Amino acid sequence: MINVAIIGAGIGREHLRAYRQLTEHFSVVSLCDIDLERAVEVLSAEGADPTVTRLSDDFAALLARDDIDLIDICLPPHLHLEASLSALRAKKHVICEKPLVSSLAEADRLIAACAENKRILTPVFQYRYGHAVAKLKALIAGGYAGKPLIGSIETHWRRDADYYANPWRGTWKGEQGGAVLGHAIHNHDLLCAILGPIRKVAAFTDTRVNEIEVEDCAAISFQMENGALATSSITLGAADDRSRFRFCFEKLTAESDLHPYAPATGSWTFTARGTAQDQQAIDAFLQTVPAPAQGFVGFLGALADRLAGGGQDAVTIEDGRRSLELVSAIYESSRTSKFVTLPLNDECSLYHSWLPNEGR
Repeated sequence: MINVAIIGAGIGREHLRAYRQLTEHFSVVSLCDIDLERAVEVLSAEGADPTVTRLSDDFAALLARDDIDLIDICLPPHLHLEASLSALRAKKHVICEKPLVSSLAEADRLIAACAENKRILTPVFQYRYGHAVAKLKALIAGGYAGKPLIGSIETHWRRDADYYANPWRGTWKGEQGGAVLGHAIHNHDLLCAILGPIRKVAAFTDTRVNEIEVEDCAAISFQMENGALATSSITLGAADDRSRFRFCFEKLTAESDLHPYAPATGSWTFTARGTAQDQQAIDAFLQTVPAPAQGFVGFLGALADRLAGGGQDAVTIEDGRRSLELVSAIYESSRTSKFVTLPLNDECSLYHSWLPNEGR
C-alpha cells in the first residue's frame, strides 16, 4: 500500500477521486492546504473517511512523517520546484501537477535530486490514458496506420476575467507562462505520445483576449523526428471549451471528438484511406483492443505498477523535461522569429528561464 499526502485541495480534489478508485494501491492519509476550510469542504464533498485522511496546513510536518510514501503536489506553478525538492530530500516519491517547473535548469535539478535520493518524480500527464489513444497506438503498432504524415491540434478554450481574478493567474511570476504552458501542455504531450519526438519548432504567440501579462493565443508548427509535420492552434478566446486532434497516416486518418479535458477518453473515428475491406479490417481489429483505465485513474495505476517494480506506461520525469523543452523552444521561436531545433541543452538562451526580464 502506498500512503499519499495531497498538497493543495484545488486540483487535488480530482486526484483524491482517482485515488479512491485505486484503494488496492493507494491510501490518502492526509490532505494539506493553507485554507483548511477548503480542505474540509473537499473531504466532505468527496465522502473521504476523516479517520484515514487527516487535514493539515503544515507541509513540513507531513514531510517528517514516516508513514507517508508519496507527496502529490497540487500547488500553483511557482511553488513546484521547492516543494518537489523538499519532498525528494525527505525520501518521498513525488507527483507534481503541470507545469512541472519553470525552466530546463530547474527540471535538471529535479532529475539530479531524484537520482541522489533514489526516488521517483512523476509529472501529471493524464491525457495520455484512455481507450481512444490506446486504440490508435494499437493500430500504429499493428501496422494498420503506416507512415505518419501530418497532425493538427486545436486547444480552443474560454477564459474570462473571472478566471484571472485569482492574483497569481495571468502573471509570469504566478503562472510562469500562459496558454502554451498552462493549457496546451497536455495536448502537446499527447501529440508527442502519438507522433514521437519533435525536431524543429516555429511559433507565434500573442496576448489578444484578456488584460494579462502572459500569452493567451498561439499558432505553432512542428517538424517531428520521423518527418511528420504538425500544427497547434491555441486560444483562450473561444466561445466555449473544445479540443480537437486529427492525425493523417499513410493508411488511415484518426480524429478525436471535441472533449476539452480528457481527449483520450472520447469517441475517436479511425477511417481507412484504402478500400472497404481495409476499413473492415480496422474495425475488426479495434474490437480486440482492451479498454484501459482512463484519465487520472490510468495515470495513477501506471505509477503504482512502476513503484511495484513493473510496468512501462508511467509518465517519467524525463517526459516532464521534454514538455518544458518544447515550451522553451516555443517561447524562443516566438521571440526571435526563428526556427528552433531540439533537443535543447544548457547552451539554449532560455535554459535558465523563459520568463521575460520584467517577469523575473
